[in-house]
Amino acid sequence: MDARTPRLAPGLYPIDTGTAELQRDGDSSDGWLLKINGVQSSHIVLSDPLRLDFEYMRWIVALVEEQFPPETTGRLRALHQGGGGCSMPRYLAARYADARQVVVELDGQLAEYVRAWFDLPKAPLLRLRVGEARAVTESLTPQTRDLVIRDVFAGSRTPHPLTTVEFVHASARLLDGGGLFVANIGSAPDQVTAREEAASIAEVFPYVAIVADPAMLKGRRFGNIIVAASDTPLEGSAGLRRRLLGGGVPAHYWEDAQVRSWIGVARPRHDPPGAS
Repeated sequence: MDARTPRLAPGLYPIDTGTAELQRDGDSSDGWLLKINGVQSSHIVLSDPLRLDFEYMRWIVALVEEQFPPETTGRLRALHQGGGGCSMPRYLAARYADARQVVVELDGQLAEYVRAWFDLPKAPLLRLRVGEARAVTESLTPQTRDLVIRDVFAGSRTPHPLTTVEFVHASARLLDGGGLFVANIGSAPDQVTAREEAASIAEVFPYVAIVADPAMLKGRRFGNIIVAASDTPLEGSAGLRRRLLGGGVPAHYWEDAQVRSWIGVARPRHDPPGAS
């Protein structure tokens, strides 16, 4: 640990984009909650990387393990657009023995703290790359990833440049055959943003799926909608559906036809004219 990096302890820490706050998890002796600018970002249990307290993250790993069964998958090549406390990369590193992961984090100071605090796997198993998610995505070599996860927020919304058809194309070009793109969408009850973002993804990929709890799908509250996409069908096995229903917040799985019907007349988002 660099002498300038604070040791893991509760408190507020200055970062490039504001403040990070560490709070102890009262349910675990080595559990921590990380907040960024007052918003919950990550939950980490140092001794148990397979513990994910955020329900939407459990939905994501259910989708990933459906597409890439850990028992039969060799190297899993993953790009994380958005880092936070690296809860998801820690999980995948523990679940896939030969995972190779890159985490893109906009905030360089936060990346330094997280690397020092949370016992992340060393490079090349897990690389932290400081930069803007779209710029980094567009700089990477095509067909070099099995998995791309977009989990980037500024407040309660994902920045517009990361929600457009052009950005989804940039992400899709990184995927090898059978690869999986997963986006975490923060949705208000009116679902306007979620439908537009899903429309952007469905414009690029031939197969899409959604995971969310029934209240979200009925537009009754603010929360997370997970959209998955691939060039291969995402049919959702009975085992996956049972797993999603068995969590603390039971979730439903929608296949391609249901997703496109839900999108309805929502129009995909595009970059502004003249944007590079």
